[in-house]
Amino acid sequence: MKKILIFYASYGGGHLSAAKSIESVINEQYSNIETKLVDCMKYINKTVEKITTAAYSGMAKNIPWAWGRIYNASQKGVMAHISTRSNAIMAVKLIKLLREEAPDMVISTHPFSSQMCAYLKRKGKIDFPLATIMTDFAPHDQWLVGHEYTEYFFVAHDKMKQYLISKGIDKSKVFDFGIPISTRFTKQYNRADILREFNLKENKKTILFFGGWNSGSAQTRTLNIFEVLATYSNEIQIVAISAKNKKLQEGYETIVKKYNLNNITILDYTTKVPELMSIADLVVAKPGGLTTSESLAMELPMIIINPIAGQEEENAEFLEKRGVGIWMKKDDNIKEKLENLLNDKEKLAKMKECTKLLANKFSSYDIVNTLLNFSSPF
Repeated sequence: MKKILIFYASYGGGHLSAAKSIESVINEQYSNIETKLVDCMKYINKTVEKITTAAYSGMAKNIPWAWGRIYNASQKGVMAHISTRSNAIMAVKLIKLLREEAPDMVISTHPFSSQMCAYLKRKGKIDFPLATIMTDFAPHDQWLVGHEYTEYFFVAHDKMKQYLISKGIDKSKVFDFGIPISTRFTKQYNRADILREFNLKENKKTILFFGGWNSGSAQTRTLNIFEVLATYSNEIQIVAISAKNKKLQEGYETIVKKYNLNNITILDYTTKVPELMSIADLVVAKPGGLTTSESLAMELPMIIINPIAGQEEENAEFLEKRGVGIWMKKDDNIKEKLENLLNDKEKLAKMKECTKLLANKFSSYDIVNTLLNFSSPF
């Protein structure tokens, strides 16, 4: 039986979700292949992994400008050199796992694991096809370190493909299939059943509102946007998901009580995002790679809120340029901007059409079939 290792790292949820999506498709379609998911940082050193993931989460939530500076600095210069060198050092600890598992292929959804495997291949320590799946809508050069030793790059869209080619990567290695999402987004759902389950009305437009984890001014802005939308018209209904953020949920509830609203459904958490997206007309969310890919796959225009400085701001810029999202920036007049959008049915319809040019709900299948049909070990 052939074996594939799928590496990820727990800096945000998108890397793991992409890894799980790929694993799911392989397990569904190829019974002769064994898969194993591995958090590369946790394997190397649990303490380092715990500290670094906590630092990432803390900065992204509380001081996003600091994370933005680190993100930009790691693209080039001293920080880029330190980052690349540290991954080369940590790669030595990865050899034990790779030799024990002896994979026929490695798939990586995080630049750290891509760098480590490429370094080990360059040193002649290991030899297998390496595939990198980039999980954002903007490229970052940390993904490309050691690209000479990477056989496949999977990116979100054509512009990223052209960027990689401009960096000297052979075009035959680069595939613009989109970011992997759960196969649940490929399924058909019964609209009436979902509306009934969440006590929603058939004759109202549905907005899916992901507040996300944020604090301080970002949370205040989230609640301001929610208040404008919630009170805009009785012809819309909102499903607001607080993602286990207690303060955010309390903020939703305060606004609902203040205006005595009956068009709001508040959820602390849900496992039924594909079902809810299937009946939604618009999504409000941070522009993380995963949520964005899911929204596009379901042909949903986006109102973009609170992007983290760095990759999420780059995602927001891209989505606005491609006509699928409206970015609510810090100094915007929230009420004016939202009402202009909601009153412009033609613009919303055009945004929906634009999602079709970027969406690929079958990205996981396309990636897996490319790897397993084209690769020599299989």
